[in-house]
Amino acid sequence: MPRILITGASSGFGLATAELFLTEGWDVIATMRKPTAHTMAAHDRLHILPLDVTDAASIAQAVADAGAVDALVNNAGVGMLNALEGVDMAKARELFETNVLGTMAMTQAVLPGMRARRAGVIVNISSSVTLRPFPALSVYSASKAAINAFTESLALETAQFGIRTRLVLPGSSPTTAFGKNAVARMGMTVPAPYEAFVQDYFATMRGSAEKTEAADVAQAVWRAVTELDAPMRLPAGADAKTLFSQSASSTSG
Repeated sequence: MPRILITGASSGFGLATAELFLTEGWDVIATMRKPTAHTMAAHDRLHILPLDVTDAASIAQAVADAGAVDALVNNAGVGMLNALEGVDMAKARELFETNVLGTMAMTQAVLPGMRARRAGVIVNISSSVTLRPFPALSVYSASKAAINAFTESLALETAQFGIRTRLVLPGSSPTTAFGKNAVARMGMTVPAPYEAFVQDYFATMRGSAEKTEAADVAQAVWRAVTELDAPMRLPAGADAKTLFSQSASSTSG
């Protein structure tokens, strides 16, 4: 029975991905900082584990408890939406600790087992904000751009051992709690000189007809894991696919 470990699986993209892989017959290790917060129904192939991707001891324990895995989905992450002048640098460091170093640490922890078995897939959840510059997202975009570079370079190291790495790039998903959680954890005190600018951008975002659903991301992860010839970058959601297409067109032009 194939086995997948998913970080940040208590809600949103991680939860939808866990549910899809369960439906498809996989053993699922769903990890989260607070296991009591999960909403998944009990299942004989579902295993809930506590995991803080910024804590080395927590990572080591979760990976040991999970055992051998065929796929790792690095979904755990935090957001930040603010003009740079309004960013608390301690919070920016916390964001990079989770989004970038947490992803690297989890990947490093599972690689020895995958390398020994000469098989495995690592899927990192990035963002479509890396496809085009957006205002008030400079710190968050920088963290996700780092994930893109990390994943694509890592692919060159691990291919010799039969290990694939892939990127999933979701768009904006207002139906998930990601944005609310980001505000609660990171704050959002926009400096007065930028307030009107940021509010106008919010209005533009809310008015967009194209959105991303959690199920879109789960399906993209499924492709990344199960299709041997899946592309390195997989946009997830209508808005992400539009941005991806525009980005490809501008690059080729």
